Amino acid sequence: MTAVPDRAHPRPDLVLAQALAADLDAADFRSEPLRWLWGEEADDALARGLREPILRAIAGRDDPLATLGRLWVLGMPQPHAAVEWAVPRVGVDGLEALGLAVADGADVRPLAVIRPQSFVDADGVGEWWIASDLDEIALGTSLPADHVLGVGGASRTLAELVIPTPVERALDLGTGCGIQALLVSRRAQHVVATDISARALAYAELNAQLNGVRNVELRLGSMFEPVAGEAFDLIVSNPPFVITPRVSEVPEYEYRDGGLVGDALVQQFLQTAPAHLTPGGVAQLLGNWESRDGEDGLERVRSWIGEELDAWVIQREQLSPLSYAELWIRDGGTLPRDSGFTPLLTAWLDDFAARDVTAIGFGYILVRRPSAPASVEGSAPLRRFETITQPVSNLGRALGAGLAAHDVLAAGIPDRLVVASDVTEARHHMPGNDDPSVIELRQGGGFARTISVDSALAGFVGACDGELTVMQIVQALADIFEVPLTDLWADLEPRIRCLVEDGLLLPAE
Repeated sequence: MTAVPDRAHPRPDLVLAQALAADLDAADFRSEPLRWLWGEEADDALARGLREPILRAIAGRDDPLATLGRLWVLGMPQPHAAVEWAVPRVGVDGLEALGLAVADGADVRPLAVIRPQSFVDADGVGEWWIASDLDEIALGTSLPADHVLGVGGASRTLAELVIPTPVERALDLGTGCGIQALLVSRRAQHVVATDISARALAYAELNAQLNGVRNVELRLGSMFEPVAGEAFDLIVSNPPFVITPRVSEVPEYEYRDGGLVGDALVQQFLQTAPAHLTPGGVAQLLGNWESRDGEDGLERVRSWIGEELDAWVIQREQLSPLSYAELWIRDGGTLPRDSGFTPLLTAWLDDFAARDVTAIGFGYILVRRPSAPASVEGSAPLRRFETITQPVSNLGRALGAGLAAHDVLAAGIPDRLVVASDVTEARHHMPGNDDPSVIELRQGGGFARTISVDSALAGFVGACDGELTVMQIVQALADIFEVPLTDLWADLEPRIRCLVEDGLLLPAE
């Protein structure tokens, strides 16, 4: 057999990929069987970079699932005969032809990892097999600059973020191993996936073949260059947004570094994406942004998004320049004990200091091109720039519901409202006082917001069961509190709109 270099380029082949998929399926190479094979504790340890617990748990086992687990999940050489038994359809020759493994004496050495990735969406529960480059666990060293990342935390976050609405055309910009393109393909008729890395596109094509996905088109190029003149109903992107010093001593990783200074890549994306959205089209991405001396990061993001567009930006966390630098230096495989750590840290801190950066924010960005001009719709565009640090659930659905509520409110507050099923009320009393000092509405799902309200708004929400109209409730409250109806309505109306937009109150229909 012809020797394959240690970092052979993946070579997609539909027939061989289908044979490999059949072998993986026959071996039950999926998340739950693997977790059952080596136990929950060992599985959790792998997420922390520890593979010894798995090796101990499956020591002595040579069945196909154990062999494939060591070969593909852990990235460890396995006996040639055991691999041939585990993948009889594609065989070791087929793995070599795909660029996924190489025969090395009596062993077969992996050149990539393949890991099952489960998901849940509107169509149910599913699972993909995702191939990517050998990671730090398998390599035992820092990552090469052209490393193609598998499914990480950012990938899973973006997947949860995307609004689950069927679309005709979608774009996955910076597809990497292709996971977002695969997920979006379940609700899009056609997906275009782009990347600046030919290596990443090869993995994305192979992963589409492995999982039987036929509606993804791959294109090579930077940012929006491969789709010049085209428009999409949905654009998703986990772009290379990491802020990295542009000096020769600092390695640039294709999967995370966009090659621009500071947060200019996110700015460029937001200023370019709207031209590639159809009316009503949505762009969603993850990003970093800098707060600079006297200039808040969220306000900088606001300035990048045209005022005619709907925009919803959620900052999930902020890091100091030191914490940010340490995070991404470690991500590249360099630890504080390594000789190269201090020079890298110095370069990062010097870079931030040159722009007077005081903090770096991370979060989610949603931009929507309105279906019609605001003057026609009857309301101003949605403009939300907020910090939310509490845990959130079903984020994509929550964002979709927020956009839908904004559209409903364009015609005014609905005639009848009901309280969402996940909303509860909490009242706090000082000892010996019957009147509450604090009244809170608490949202159980979505953004899990806690909103302080006064007695009038609490009374309004408590009466929203769909039977009385909004104005009937407000009139009754005006009589109870002995205030003019117009004054009470002027006070309640904007706050009611906020409760509708946040999903605590829903149209009765």
